[in-house]
Amino acid sequence: MSMEMVAWTSMYQVAHGSQERRPLSIVTLRRVATFARPHRRRLIAFLMVSIVGAALVVATPVLAGRVFDAIVGGGSVGVVVMLAALIAVIAVAEAAGGIVQRWLSSSLGEDLILDLRAAVFDHVQRQPVAFFTRTRTGALVSRLNNDVIGAQRAFSNTLSGVVGNVVTLALTLVVMLGLSWQVTVLALVLLPLFVLPARRIGRRLAQLQREAAEHNARMGTQMTERFSAPGATLVKLFGRPAEETREFVARAARVRDIGVRTAMVQWTFVTALTLVSALALALVYGLGGYLALTGGMAPGDVVALALLLTRLYAPLTALASARVEVMSAVVSFERVFEVLDLVPLIAEPADPQPVPDGPLSVEFDAVDFAYPAADTVSLASLEEVAQLDARGGEQVLHEVTFRAEPGQLIALVGSSGAGKSTIAQLLPRLYDVDAGAVRLGGVDVRDLSFDTIRATLGLVTQDGHLFHESIRANLLLARPEASDQDLWDALRRGRLHDLVASLPDGLETVVGERGYRLSGGERQRLTIARLLLARPRIVVLDEATAHLDSTSEAAVQEALTEALVGRTAIVIAHRLSTIRAADQILVLEHGRIIERGTHAELIGRDGRYAELHHTQFDQPTPPVPFPGSTFPEESADPRDVATVAT
Repeated sequence: MSMEMVAWTSMYQVAHGSQERRPLSIVTLRRVATFARPHRRRLIAFLMVSIVGAALVVATPVLAGRVFDAIVGGGSVGVVVMLAALIAVIAVAEAAGGIVQRWLSSSLGEDLILDLRAAVFDHVQRQPVAFFTRTRTGALVSRLNNDVIGAQRAFSNTLSGVVGNVVTLALTLVVMLGLSWQVTVLALVLLPLFVLPARRIGRRLAQLQREAAEHNARMGTQMTERFSAPGATLVKLFGRPAEETREFVARAARVRDIGVRTAMVQWTFVTALTLVSALALALVYGLGGYLALTGGMAPGDVVALALLLTRLYAPLTALASARVEVMSAVVSFERVFEVLDLVPLIAEPADPQPVPDGPLSVEFDAVDFAYPAADTVSLASLEEVAQLDARGGEQVLHEVTFRAEPGQLIALVGSSGAGKSTIAQLLPRLYDVDAGAVRLGGVDVRDLSFDTIRATLGLVTQDGHLFHESIRANLLLARPEASDQDLWDALRRGRLHDLVASLPDGLETVVGERGYRLSGGERQRLTIARLLLARPRIVVLDEATAHLDSTSEAAVQEALTEALVGRTAIVIAHRLSTIRAADQILVLEHGRIIERGTHAELIGRDGRYAELHHTQFDQPTPPVPFPGSTFPEESADPRDVATVAT
């Protein structure tokens, strides 16, 4: 390695490993060892190859010095050829060892990335919904990318580097002291002129890189938000494309300026250190030449010392930054472990209970609930705040009690924020109650396995979320083993068969991010088809037609009518035209059930339900009922056609 290359390497190590000084955590190191334990055989082989490679690095300069002595001293051709052949063998061994070391390094690093990513991904999936409502997605994804890769460097780069550099430094010092202690001391005296600028300039480069990374991150956030379908629509609606472009260009220009400054700092640094290294070589040749001419050492030793000089500076410079490199890797591990240590708020029971066969009841028994505080479900670093809000959540449900018998339809109505959607989220155990119990078929949901809950209950929300995948993939989320016939049957029952059949790619049609290549009504019908494919015995409809036009709403209503046949249903309604035939209507306000009864009973009481009803129905238009309902005399707003789940 040339002295210029050593300068670049030392600068890179400091710049890319800059971390605040902090003590090493023994606990973290022990946890790191647990991840390394399954790969210990390859790790040991990796370290052994690194040690052998370090020894070979020192051998070549010594042999080169012997060749020079043989030539100058009139040695035999055989000796020179033998030494040259030995140098060639060492070079081949170095190349082969480098390949083996690279394979071991890459396989260890990639396996570690796989283990860490699998552990984090699986753990994150087990977090409650409250975790995802608070966490910035980009910060979470960064843990699976940047921090995991940073942790991987501990094995692929830092560990081998420290071991190899220690061995190289020790052997180099022993050999150099054996050749000439005077030249060795001179080389060590000049070392601060090499190391100190590397650390100082490296820290400056680290600051520039962090600033550039911040601007790049902001540009990435801006692009992610503005290039999504909703973001692009919002920008166009408010006429801000030119301003958005100006903001983006301003950040990009700042990154450009930082890039120019970084390039100049790097080149100035390398030029200065190359000059220092040249002066060091001059001193070595000067003192070594003097000693050789005065008989104090052999001429070949001067050549060997000059070649060994880079073998001395490179590991010394690297080891001077080793703590920074180790801390950088440890910090990455700590950030990964920070996510793994976040205990899921909702745990699967150790001994799950089965649910009865046949139609199932739904029961809320004196349920109290408050959304969890941030410090119980999230991390400040994932929310990108200095400190989490430690205040407890405000109670949103108070003594909620009701029961839906098997096959019954229960409708929930009330003002926005009354707690309707919260009830819907407690049923599939997206959250756990604070007091009381939620039961499916008489069994507390906390005693059911997650698989049992998913197989028993289906939920349709108003946003109809879909993944950026094919129609087939989105449907198979409900039942992976379903056949094509099952998929087409679900689409037919969801009133989407003809549309999908008319598409060029049919079931393989990609729906786009969040399903935006489909209309709102088509997205909802696809989520209903997915529900029908799952065949749940309990259906929860949370404002599933709230934002649809009348035509789409009518199509979705037909699909929902199909979905509710023979099933116990909990329907959250914003408009009231479609829930009058419900077996029981619950009126919620401020998290409490203030009225309950049939449509006729509640109208007769002239209470809150009657007030909501009279507010909505001021035009004499017949509503579209649920299956089995008959009320031609009632009136409804035309927009209320087919509002099953809103």
